[in-house]
Amino acid sequence: MDAAYLLAKNLVNIRYEDLPLNVVEATKKQILDLLAVALAGYAKPGVVELLDMLTTWGGKKESSIIYSNKKLPVLHAAQMNATMAHALDFDDVNDAAVVHPGVVIIPTSMAMAERKGNVSGREFVTATALGIDMMCRLGLASKPDVPLAKSGWLFTSLYGYLGAAGTAGRILGLDEEGMVNAIGIAYHQCGGNLQTILDGGLSKRMGAGFAARGGITAALMAEKGITGAKNCLEGEFGIYRLHLRGGYDPKALTTDLGKHFEGVNVSTKPYPCCRGIHCFIDAALAIVNTHNITPKDVKEITIYTGEGHYPTLATPIETKCKPRNIVDAQFSIPWGVAVAIARRKVTVEEYTETAIKNRDILKVSGKIKVELDTGLNRSDKIEPGRVKIMTKKGDIYSEQVEDPLGSPRRPMSFDDCVKKFKDCASYSMKKLPEGRADRVIQLIGKLEKVGDVSEMMKLLT
Repeated sequence: MDAAYLLAKNLVNIRYEDLPLNVVEATKKQILDLLAVALAGYAKPGVVELLDMLTTWGGKKESSIIYSNKKLPVLHAAQMNATMAHALDFDDVNDAAVVHPGVVIIPTSMAMAERKGNVSGREFVTATALGIDMMCRLGLASKPDVPLAKSGWLFTSLYGYLGAAGTAGRILGLDEEGMVNAIGIAYHQCGGNLQTILDGGLSKRMGAGFAARGGITAALMAEKGITGAKNCLEGEFGIYRLHLRGGYDPKALTTDLGKHFEGVNVSTKPYPCCRGIHCFIDAALAIVNTHNITPKDVKEITIYTGEGHYPTLATPIETKCKPRNIVDAQFSIPWGVAVAIARRKVTVEEYTETAIKNRDILKVSGKIKVELDTGLNRSDKIEPGRVKIMTKKGDIYSEQVEDPLGSPRRPMSFDDCVKKFKDCASYSMKKLPEGRADRVIQLIGKLEKVGDVSEMMKLLT
């Protein structure tokens, strides 16, 4: 039996009471984090243009756009909110699975819940937790034999279609057969590639929205009785054989399904860039803060990276050290390290059109070289980062970080996410009315007691 059947059964039958307390708390933290990064991503390049296009199309006013007074058809709203939240690459990630689950699943849950109406906070948390768990499992299953950089796929969008279909189907109330069809229909749409990162395309930030939109479409089609591939995961031409040349771990898909929920292993980002860069930022910050090194003290910086990050985050060195655009900067280890050394902080301010032209940061990035170190390769977790700084006096300082800040081993708390929410609000071009941010935070903190999650959306528009 294809694993799609077991995942479908899990999506249909798990209840809020089946969720461990730590899963509920992790899910609420992920929801708050999603809203934070959406606020910071409001009106960023690509987001404005998409909103203009979708509002011009018009349609039935079913679901809200975050931080806007506009309502759009459920497909448009989910796509818009996911794109907004993914714009800064500041959203959560399962490091081992290499997927950003929250940015696909939460906008899907929000748009579908508002469309349906009278969806309780408990059901909203359950649908979200199940979708996140499924999406992470799909990513974890693909890791052993096909590293992300070699596969060429962006797993967030690739698996996001399937996870969004499961989440949307759960809120719709599909039965097991309908859920299998929804997942199969979603599979017929799956896509997302790493070339958009290499070329610095704004389409990178569109992938999560495409997935949310496609997954909802699949669930609505299944509700109408349209059928999809039944063996879409493990079949002869299922996703792992067709998209990943057969390399996958079937145990990761279903082991402890319904008992263990991968949402507890989702990391919260402290820095607005690709998660693969965070170990290097942590290492650079540790060196400059411990030894009080200033940019003028630095003679040379060497970055050591494994094969997982080298092709997309460290090369070509010219583009990574001198980004052509914001997307280049978001996916550059050298830029993240240069910012950490030049500013001793890494925030949204360092990933703007103004920042990537900043002479002080560029002067530091110009001293960076990158070396491939296969000893840093990892197949079961995010690769560690090592940074070495040589000063003009001849002192050499080196730091290697295995687990970046925000990971399950070095977690950010709900209170940390509250601070991130308020920080993002301060950067946003769209401001919430006074006192509204605190009300949003309070509501999410007690989400399991909310009778209708549309109350949350009213606070966000």
